[in-house]
Amino acid sequence: MPRVLIVDDEHGSRESLERIFEKAEFRTMTAPSAARALEIVRERKVDVVLTDLMMPGVNGLELTRALKAIAPDVEVVVMTAYATVETAVECMREGAYDFVEKPLKRMSILKTVRKAAERRALVAENRTLKAELSGLRSREIIGHSQALRGALDIAKQAAQSTATVLILGESGTGKELLARTIHAESGRKGAFVAVNLAALPEGILESELFGHERGAFTGAVQRREGRLAQASGGTLFLDEVGELPPSVQVKLLRVLQENEFEPLGGSTTRVDLRLVAATHRDLRALVEAGTFREDLYYRLNVISITAPPLRDRREDIPLLVDHFLETYARKNGKPPLRVTREAMDKLVSYSFPGNVRELENIIERAVVLARSDVLDVADLPSHVTEAEHVVDRLVFPIGTPLHEIERQAIQKTLAHTGGDKQLAAQLLGISARTIYRKLDASSAHDD
Repeated sequence: MPRVLIVDDEHGSRESLERIFEKAEFRTMTAPSAARALEIVRERKVDVVLTDLMMPGVNGLELTRALKAIAPDVEVVVMTAYATVETAVECMREGAYDFVEKPLKRMSILKTVRKAAERRALVAENRTLKAELSGLRSREIIGHSQALRGALDIAKQAAQSTATVLILGESGTGKELLARTIHAESGRKGAFVAVNLAALPEGILESELFGHERGAFTGAVQRREGRLAQASGGTLFLDEVGELPPSVQVKLLRVLQENEFEPLGGSTTRVDLRLVAATHRDLRALVEAGTFREDLYYRLNVISITAPPLRDRREDIPLLVDHFLETYARKNGKPPLRVTREAMDKLVSYSFPGNVRELENIIERAVVLARSDVLDVADLPSHVTEAEHVVDRLVFPIGTPLHEIERQAIQKTLAHTGGDKQLAAQLLGISARTIYRKLDASSAHDD
């Protein structure tokens, strides 16, 4: 339902227009002056402002300028008498969508305002899509490790089906990124709607998910569309699904079984969505404890994917470091930074209990506080530099030929990188050409 704000200093005119738009199922607001109109636009969401041109004080032209300054996406339609058409055209130069001449004709003004509302909705949709695409590009999954590739392979296979997917893993491992990958690979045309269930108070959780009708409860002054309806045709991602209270678990089970739900105070609504859930908790243990429904658990756990912790994909750390260095240097207007071998060694061998999210925070902090274009050990937080580091070591007997030590070190690193010689070279601090040369030389020794 488009939201239209009617601005006119004549009370009778406001009431008449309000009745016209309410009968056409618009949500209406009124203001007797430009000053009050600006207050409403600052406080509430408005799609179209329908304003009289000739008003005492601030007129329609000045209001149009002010609206475009504080809320450029709001469309403006100007009402004008024939004698002031030139001024109305000037309003359009200032950003108004269109003007209508007095005396007003009901069908004409409804058509004009409806088209303005459609344009407002189209602009908002395009902005949302661009933001989502930008977010996907800036939050892409980085890494070539075998553990990560295994999770991605399952995600891409699952995406081609309609099966519900449960993503398991510790906090900060990138479960939402895996969910976005599933949505992108699925070809579904609708939106990707993410909900962090742990962040929503239980009192509003049901309304947030399923929506409500006007008057459904105290304070429900207008109808609200829930996240399920928003995700229809697309993917609904429920993060921290283990936090669902029992009453909402029953409703979600019905969605999975019947593809339908009831908004609070409303009637049965059909929905077409793909559900992806995630949790860092042991749902099986919650089932045994009686706090999570067993039937819902099996409905969610059709295909399960485990997002690997960063300590199990250490070979991805240099790639992630480079990515975050570039990202936060650009965001903070700093020149590109490079990381010393000593600092990289500290990062690669750190346990990262907070996983990729912790690494990102560490790099952002280092970029902001760095005093040169080189990120060194001193730029890392003390809990990283002073921690007991875990290092995968190679042990050689005394007298082992140097070419054999080099060969094993290269092969061990290649095993970690899944055969990626560029990444192995980065980890070893040598060029990829050197790896080829050393392996060729090693083969010659074997011969």
